[in-house]
Amino acid sequence: MGCPVLDPADWQIVNKTIKENMNTMKFFFHCMGWMAGAIICAGAFSSSAAVVTVFVGNTNLSGIASDVFVPPSTNINVNDSVRWVWEHNEHSTTSGTNGAPSGLWDSGVYAGALPHAFTNTFTSAGNFVYYCSIHVSFGMTGVVSVAAGSLPPTVSITNPPDGTTLAAPASLTLAATASSPSGTVTNVQFFQGAASLGNITTAPYFVPVNSLAAADYTFSAVASDNTGLTATNAVTVHVVTPVAILLSAPQFLTPTDFRFKYTANPGLKYIVQRSSGLSSGTWTTLSTNVAGSSPVLFDDPTASGNPGYYRVGLLPNP
Repeated sequence: MGCPVLDPADWQIVNKTIKENMNTMKFFFHCMGWMAGAIICAGAFSSSAAVVTVFVGNTNLSGIASDVFVPPSTNINVNDSVRWVWEHNEHSTTSGTNGAPSGLWDSGVYAGALPHAFTNTFTSAGNFVYYCSIHVSFGMTGVVSVAAGSLPPTVSITNPPDGTTLAAPASLTLAATASSPSGTVTNVQFFQGAASLGNITTAPYFVPVNSLAAADYTFSAVASDNTGLTATNAVTVHVVTPVAILLSAPQFLTPTDFRFKYTANPGLKYIVQRSSGLSSGTWTTLSTNVAGSSPVLFDDPTASGNPGYYRVGLLPNP
């Protein structure tokens, strides 16, 4: 059944009707709560916030006022609101327990003309008890239970690490993990810039990427869950053209400490090896490291006076 639309000229007639029939009063206020809720919700679709009505000093079917909140328990989500509507005056809605206010909200005792309403928006999760400051000893209390609501999923690109440098032409596996605290992950979609690389519907979530030329790339993963929420994680990958490796500036600091330099690409990984003779075929690895600059200074503190040979190589992309 729809609610009547009232203009100011109708108030006197309505108030007269209220005096004659308390049930009419209850119907009218319930309609006013429905109308206000509809208007507020219509303006709040973008944030999905809701407004729930609680009646203060409810009138029973016999037209007798009761010192109660109806309903006494209300369940909402974070950022929803509760709108208390007075059906009788000389009441309040005051946050707190056993007559001790918590300071979260207090409508004050209202004793004026009806209708009257008070609204509070709840921005955090928890159970919030409240009471009427005049009738708390009569058990006029209530509670608002605020749930955290739907939380978005989480997604993290596990390979490659953000800022990775690779040698061209580069191939890699773009991989991610995803979870949803409020539901289940339905898919993870991978992107290179704005171009989709694939949409994976079950774990493990990964796609191959091949033959990348020298350039900087942004890869992203977008996880969606069954509540319609999404999350995104992105990494940047640098692909470079390897420079020729040149050894230079050989120097003995002491008879057992030999040093030289070699050219490299910062961010790429190199291996340094030593052999006692070119014909022996035996090379000992002395170092593997990611170049921080070019040239790289290498020091071998275990050199000997015997002839020795060194070589430096670029390691394959991980």
